[in-house]
Amino acid sequence: MLTKLLIANRGEIAVRVIRTARDLGYRTVAVYSEADANALHVREADESVLIGPAPARDSYLNKDAILAAAERTGADCVHPGYGFLSENADFAAACEQAGLTFVGPPTEAIDLMGSKRRAKIAMQAAGVPVVPGFEADHPDDETLIAAAADIGFPIMVKASAGGGGRGMRLVREASELADNLQRARSEARSAFGDDELILEKAVLEPRHIEIQVFADSHGNAVYLGERDCSIQRRHQKVVEEAPSPFMTPELRQAMGEAAVRAALACNYRGAGTVEFLVDPDRQFYFLEMNTRLQVEHPVTELITGQDLVAWQLLVAEGRPLPLQQADITLRGHAIEVRLYAEDPAREFMPQTGTLACFRPALNSGIRVDAGVTSGDVVSSWYDPLLAKVIAWGETRDDARRRLIRSLEDSVIAGVITNQAFLSRVIAHPQFGAGAATTAFLETGFADDPTLRPASVGIDDLARAAILFCQPGSGQAGWSNNPATAIPLTLSTDGTEYELQVRQAGQTWSVTCDGETRTLTLTDLRPDRVDIIDRGVRRCCQYHLRHNHLYLLPSGRSVSVTDITHQPPQVSAGQGSGQLQATMDGAVIAVTVARGDTVRQGDTLVVLEAMKMEHPIKADRDGQVQTVHVSEGHQVSRHQLLIELVSDSGGE
Repeated sequence: MLTKLLIANRGEIAVRVIRTARDLGYRTVAVYSEADANALHVREADESVLIGPAPARDSYLNKDAILAAAERTGADCVHPGYGFLSENADFAAACEQAGLTFVGPPTEAIDLMGSKRRAKIAMQAAGVPVVPGFEADHPDDETLIAAAADIGFPIMVKASAGGGGRGMRLVREASELADNLQRARSEARSAFGDDELILEKAVLEPRHIEIQVFADSHGNAVYLGERDCSIQRRHQKVVEEAPSPFMTPELRQAMGEAAVRAALACNYRGAGTVEFLVDPDRQFYFLEMNTRLQVEHPVTELITGQDLVAWQLLVAEGRPLPLQQADITLRGHAIEVRLYAEDPAREFMPQTGTLACFRPALNSGIRVDAGVTSGDVVSSWYDPLLAKVIAWGETRDDARRRLIRSLEDSVIAGVITNQAFLSRVIAHPQFGAGAATTAFLETGFADDPTLRPASVGIDDLARAAILFCQPGSGQAGWSNNPATAIPLTLSTDGTEYELQVRQAGQTWSVTCDGETRTLTLTDLRPDRVDIIDRGVRRCCQYHLRHNHLYLLPSGRSVSVTDITHQPPQVSAGQGSGQLQATMDGAVIAVTVARGDTVRQGDTLVVLEAMKMEHPIKADRDGQVQTVHVSEGHQVSRHQLLIELVSDSGGE
C-alpha cells in the first residue's frame, strides 16, 4: 500500500494531483524552487521541500534534489505531472532504484517514445499508420536537405526529443530549409539537450486528434475516447474538446484500437496519449505518444466520469484497470481552454507581475484547474499557464455557451491574459460549426480584434472616470456640482486622455476629444459597477487599487491609470531607439555591438522567457550607441537593453 506521494512538479498540475491524492487518503509532498516559496501547490500539500534556485535546471529538473526530498519526507511514490521530468527515462529509473514507485510508465516505454525517430519506426512495425518522412540516426544538415528534396515541400522539421512546439518548423520552400534547420537545432538543444532532427511530409490543415489510453501490469489496455486539439498556435494547443466534432463511431474505434496497439507495442503501463493527424478524408497518421498525463486530461474525465489521476495511482499500486473497454461510455461534451498570462494583441507576449485579483467564474458545468490565487506572482521563470477552464454540457453548444460566459465573467487583474481571445475563439462561427483545423488561428481568426492593440473608447473612459471620482479615490478638489467640470487625465497603454467630468446626483457626464457620454450610476460594489448607458443597464466588473484600475467589460481587460496629479513624463515611444526588455527573462543572444548600423526590424537581442525565444528588434534605422547587456544577463521588464542614434549621430 502506497501512502505518501511526492509531486515532482509545480503549478496547476501539482495542485490537481494533490487534491485527488488527498481525497484517496495519501499524504502529499510538494517540492518548490526559491521563486515558488509561496506558490499554491506548496500551500496545498501536507509537506514541502525547497529543492533549489528559480531556474528549472537547478530545481524542478534537479533529479538528485527531488530524490533527496522524497527520502527526507518518507515519500514512497512520485508523480511527475507533465513537463519537467515527466518524460525523462533516467528520472523514472532513478526513482525505482531509490525504492520509490514512479507513477508513470516503464522506463523502456518512456525512452522509446521520447525519441520521435525510434517511436515512428516502432509504430510502423506495430501496424500504426505514420506520416511519410525521413528519420535517420542524428543526420547532419546536408543529409536532411537532400532528404527534404526527395520528400517534397512543404515539410515539417521536428526535434526528435521535442514537444510543445519547440524545435518544430513548417518549411514551405527549399530556400528556407537551412535557416530553419539551424533554428530548430538551437531550440532543441536548449530545451531538450538533444539536437537530433527528423523530417515529415507536412499534412496541411489537418485535425489534431489524440486518443487517451490506459494500461495496467496485468496485460489490460483500453482507450477512453478522443480529444480534438486542432486549435493551435505555433504547434501549442489552445483549445481541447471531447469528443471531437469531426469523429465518427467507426473512426473512433479504428483510432482507439491503433492507439492500444501502440501502447501494447512498448509494454506500456499507466496513462498515455497517442496523438494523430487526421486529414479531410479521415485518414489518420501517428504523430507521437506522450508518456504522461496530458494538460487536457480534464475533458476526458468530464465525458467519462473517471478520475484519471486516481487511475494512475491505482495502476501504480499494481492493481488492474477499474473498467474494461466495453464498460467505458462517453456522455455529453467538454471543452477546455488554457488561460495564460500573455498578450494576444502583442504576438502573445508572456506577461509577468502580481495577480491583484484572480477570481474565475465557477458557474454551473464549469471546472477550473488553477495553479494561482489572488496575490500570487507570475514570474518569467516558468510557463505562463495560470489555469485551465473546462466546461461540460449535454451538447457541444451547451458546453460552448457555459465556457464563453465563464470566461467573460471571470475577474483577473494585475497581468494581461488571453481571456477575451479565448472567449472569442469559442464563440467563432467556424469553431461553432466544428470546422476548425490547425490552420484556424492563422486563417479564419487572423483578423480578430483581440489580436491587435485595441483603442480605448469613450464608453470605457467614462466608466473609468466614474470609478476614479468616487469618494476616497484621491481626486482632490472633487465637487458634486454639475456646473463645475473637473479635469481628469487617464493613461492606458501609453496613451493619455484629457477628460472633463460633471456629476449631478447619480448622473455623470464625461467628455473626451469633443465626444460626451452621459451615464447613470445605479449600483457600486467593491468589484462591480452597474451603469445605465443609453437606456440599458449593464454591469461591469473591475479591480481598483490606488490610482490603477482594471476594467473588465465582458471579459475584455482595460488597464487604466489616473495620472491627473502626476508630473508629465517623457515616454520612449515607437521609433525612439530606446529598446527595452518586453518581459523578465534571460539574454541568450546579442547580435550587435557599439557602432553597428542597423535597419528597422533587425533583431538586436534575443530573450528567453517561459521556455520561448523572444526577439527584440530595432524600432528605427540607426547606429548602435550603447549596448547595456550581454549574453547570460537576467533582465527585468522595461529594462533598457540597446540605445540607437540616427546614422548621422544625432538623436
